[in-house]
Amino acid sequence: MGIKSFNPVTPARRQMTMDDKADITRDTPEKSLVRGLRKKSGRNNLGRLTSRFRGGGHPRSYRFIDFKRDKINIPAVVETIEYDPNRSGRIALVKYSDGERRYIVVPIGLKVGDKIIAADEAEIKPGNAMPLKNIPVGTVIHNVEMMPGRGGKIARSAGSFVQIMGKEGATVALKMTSGELRLISRECMATIGQVGNIEHENIVIGKAGRSRWMGRRPRNRAMAMNPVDHPMGGGEGKSKSGQHPMSPTGVKAKGFKTRNKNKLSNKYIISRRKTQQKGGTA
Repeated sequence: MGIKSFNPVTPARRQMTMDDKADITRDTPEKSLVRGLRKKSGRNNLGRLTSRFRGGGHPRSYRFIDFKRDKINIPAVVETIEYDPNRSGRIALVKYSDGERRYIVVPIGLKVGDKIIAADEAEIKPGNAMPLKNIPVGTVIHNVEMMPGRGGKIARSAGSFVQIMGKEGATVALKMTSGELRLISRECMATIGQVGNIEHENIVIGKAGRSRWMGRRPRNRAMAMNPVDHPMGGGEGKSKSGQHPMSPTGVKAKGFKTRNKNKLSNKYIISRRKTQQKGGTA
């Protein structure tokens, strides 16, 4: 992937950059692995708004991705590298030796024609998948399961990766890019390598309309609202006399921990991610 820039013929074009999609080998997705995607616009299963400022956007089709990698000991060949509008990384169409086709997330170094496999023991190369217990310490991995058989949940976006730091008993210690150390069952599957398209973070949106195409609606400032609409609204000026920033429901927005102290997975976190404090890092 490369970053494409433009001549500044308009104010929006001056800063805008785009993905040149030079690594894409096919424009149309595999029909058997695609379905229409219904808009949710920030609403939950009851139709109630749970995420504000979401809606609209360009129509998308959903590509079914094989996050489980459960075709064990069946080799596959990479046929195409494709764009997926639903994620920041690329996807690859792979054809297994039994004739079935599936999509997987593309790691760095995976090319058309490469052979991959999911097995209990396999070669340590990008695209191969195996249980954490059989992956050497220090290996960079992605698409990591949190529960065996439930599919990869960790490190799936562009440039993401996790590193194996150690093994003890029935668990494996993983270091996240955030700095967090977490224990995962040694039976969970993971894929070798770092997710590709690492230059995605360098893309500059450039104009408000492009955000609208992505389904992001304009966000109005709380300070500009009336008191009836937000706790931070109202007042004769731009100050709220030292009031702590908060959400519309009154939850403090800076430094207030919202994670449930009784969450079951807390016992699997060795050290939390680094957070910047006044006295340094914690």
